[in-house]
Amino acid sequence: MMNKRTHFNILGCLIAALIGLSQNSIAAKKPEALSPKGEELLATYSATLDSLKKEIAAAIPKMDEAASKAYFAAHGEIAKLPKLPNPNGLKMAPVSFCGGNPAYAEAQAKALLAAREVLKEVGPFLGGEEMHAKLAKCALLKAGAREMAAFASLGDEEKSYVGALLNDDQLIVEVMELGGAYENKYGQAIRNFKAIQKASKNATEKDFFRLWALASSLEHPDGNHVPEGKTAPEAIVAFYLNYEKACLNGELDPAFPTLTAWNCRFIFPFRPLESMIWMRKMVRNFRPDHMGLDYKWRYCRITKTDVPYTSNVPRPVRPDLNLLSMQDYFLEGGICGPRAFTGRAATHAFGIPSRPAPQTGHAAISHWTPGGWVTVFGAHWTFNHFRGQCGLDFELESRARSVPEEYAQVHRANWLGDAFGEPIVARMQFGVGGGLWKSLAHYKKLAIVEDAELIELESVGAEFAESNEAAISPNSDWEEDDGTPEEEANKFPQVELTAADTTITTDENGVITIPVAACSKPESTEKIRFMKSYDDQFVQLHYNLAGNRPELRSYTVNLPEAGKYYFTAGVCTVTVDRSFTIRANRRNIHEVKAPLTLGDWMETVPVPMEFKAGRNKLQLTLRAPNKGISIKCFTLTPIK
Repeated sequence: MMNKRTHFNILGCLIAALIGLSQNSIAAKKPEALSPKGEELLATYSATLDSLKKEIAAAIPKMDEAASKAYFAAHGEIAKLPKLPNPNGLKMAPVSFCGGNPAYAEAQAKALLAAREVLKEVGPFLGGEEMHAKLAKCALLKAGAREMAAFASLGDEEKSYVGALLNDDQLIVEVMELGGAYENKYGQAIRNFKAIQKASKNATEKDFFRLWALASSLEHPDGNHVPEGKTAPEAIVAFYLNYEKACLNGELDPAFPTLTAWNCRFIFPFRPLESMIWMRKMVRNFRPDHMGLDYKWRYCRITKTDVPYTSNVPRPVRPDLNLLSMQDYFLEGGICGPRAFTGRAATHAFGIPSRPAPQTGHAAISHWTPGGWVTVFGAHWTFNHFRGQCGLDFELESRARSVPEEYAQVHRANWLGDAFGEPIVARMQFGVGGGLWKSLAHYKKLAIVEDAELIELESVGAEFAESNEAAISPNSDWEEDDGTPEEEANKFPQVELTAADTTITTDENGVITIPVAACSKPESTEKIRFMKSYDDQFVQLHYNLAGNRPELRSYTVNLPEAGKYYFTAGVCTVTVDRSFTIRANRRNIHEVKAPLTLGDWMETVPVPMEFKAGRNKLQLTLRAPNKGISIKCFTLTPIK
């Protein structure tokens, strides 16, 4: 064992050895000059920080010198690994610092083994709560003192927000356990948090709502999307209140109330609130089947089914319609950007945490599932990043945080590193660099997921990253038969039908209502899907973009006498210039135009049709190219 002076000497050498590497990993940002008031506040915060550092230094555990050196030497080998070559000039070049590199995997395994010995020795200290609040406050001041001083110097109101944080140890702990404020904007984050609490009693009185409000404010201190004429607090309050109401009304995903506070950081998107409101409504009406899918595909599958991969699309597609950008993407599709935006917006709209996952020359998304975070529409975590953090680092953190009692040791090791001014483990080079405590925090995360056998989820939808064959409707001739071989129908989810779903009715005015499932073959296929409405009130038919040829659905209507009727349909669409074909008694073909309903249910313009007495047959199909339509019923209204 060694005394504290020896420990500090070793610590200083270890930090010096990697400080250069850390500086190469992080682009230094020259801070803006503070006003005299700001300098005064910074001096006050710095004095508090110095006092905390002395107290923490006196409490740190002793370490075995040989074990510490052996561990740090093993960890240092990772930074020495040569960069993998890219002889074929791949857009997504091989990544050196990842498990897919055998040399890295071997070096990491050796370093983790050595780290476990040190973690075992310091375990009693990291596992204890005595210094938890002091470490949290020290880390807060180390990271955010200057930014808080700049914000607090703007006026008494701004100063009060910083004071509300610094004078509340429990709030400090919660803030730091949630990962701190983006860009160290703690004053701005608390300003937003207090604005939400002022607007919502739930954000003050109910723990889930309070921590959700706090986490969102930390992730979006400048607001996630601030409309012109609004302030950041006003914008995030509007988001919060909309989502809180949707939560209480049962409009968000059933898993939403089970989310941890840290996952709640990633609920609000970087898009207008109006887009989320629209997306929530549209998916419920247009594609309610997406709401019950496996969580890897839930909601975001709307990209695969209804946003074709098309390039060189002028934006906006239809400027005369004055659509939201999100609505515009459904008109003609787009390349990876618009597709990633719509997939992410769909998850966000229902309260599923989601983040951008940009990759070299490509846009993808990552989102939460009950089994862990997953990357969708792109390559593995190895190749994505966001806000200066590589995908591997974020994914490891997300798994390790699922064991909170163990993750507390990660917090304390990280905060100790802050107290000693250590360089961080490079956020864009997985597991490279960092001081003694900072790197131990990284290996503690690795140990947590290894011990708990927390498996990383595989990417999904990578095959649709740059194309979407399912969203192409090839030209095909009209087919007289229903085009629904019995063996094909069994491949797709079938809906359980009631008598009401398949019964044609006539009211006292002679108006005939034909449910879409009252057809000869109410079976789902690749092209046609029958599904329950989101509120289970009726069965709807969705004629989608998939499939190799048009399909028919036939309806038989018995009339007591011949006559003329107006034909209408209840439809839901997300694109323009669509129509479907109704063939009446084989001879008469009517083109029924479908309005752009933008996710609402609307009636089509009445089309006059003539029917004979007795048995009449109606056949429904869509000619290619098709861009999807949902239908809930047809109506025949007598023409008098």
